[in-house]
Amino acid sequence: MHVLLRPLRSAEAVLRGRGETTVGRDVRPVAGPTLGLMILGFGMFYGGVMGLYGGLSGHRLWQPVFSAVKVPFLIVTTFVLSVPSFYVVNALLGLRADFPRVLRALVTTQAGLTAILASLAPLTAFWYASKSPYQAAILFNGLMFAVASLGAQWILRREYRPLIQKDGRHRWLLRAWILIYVFVGIQMGWVLRPFIGDPLSPVQFFRQDSWSNAYEVVLRMGWDVLAGRGR
Repeated sequence: MHVLLRPLRSAEAVLRGRGETTVGRDVRPVAGPTLGLMILGFGMFYGGVMGLYGGLSGHRLWQPVFSAVKVPFLIVTTFVLSVPSFYVVNALLGLRADFPRVLRALVTTQAGLTAILASLAPLTAFWYASKSPYQAAILFNGLMFAVASLGAQWILRREYRPLIQKDGRHRWLLRAWILIYVFVGIQMGWVLRPFIGDPLSPVQFFRQDSWSNAYEVVLRMGWDVLAGRGR
């Protein structure tokens, strides 16, 4: 039972901002490997539920497996691609000494993001049970990621508060990180699609047109749903 509760205690510590886990009378920081396991475990959980659209019959059996792999891969890859440029900006502004604390804040935020996503998984399953159209299911999952991202911003701002108090330039760098991360994340999510998979199409890990422009397609998809043309 203790082993099962440990991830929940770690998630609670991250979400509530204690930065520590409490077991009996022992108090210790949430370790970096634990944060990594949270990203992997919670991300896979939401991804597995995300891939349940269309059921599990026949070839659809592989879609939850693919999606469970893709969600944490999306989060980790977006993070890895965004950090180098952000480090350079920090170094150019003379804040390189603060970067270990910055990195800790960013990783904690990623763990919090996946914990929030996992908590939203029942809503996604309920939405699927309502027999929603495929494009509407895609937009609903986009909404769930948006909600989780907003929650993660609270965590990030809380983790950044000591850095901002130390040097006001971190406030501008925080905004720069959000812009970099969102820009990379949207396009990376497009490259890694499908996360849900069209029930009328074969299950596949990647699509052939993965490297198209995400922003243009998402806007067109949203317009089709509003116009009643989504299926």
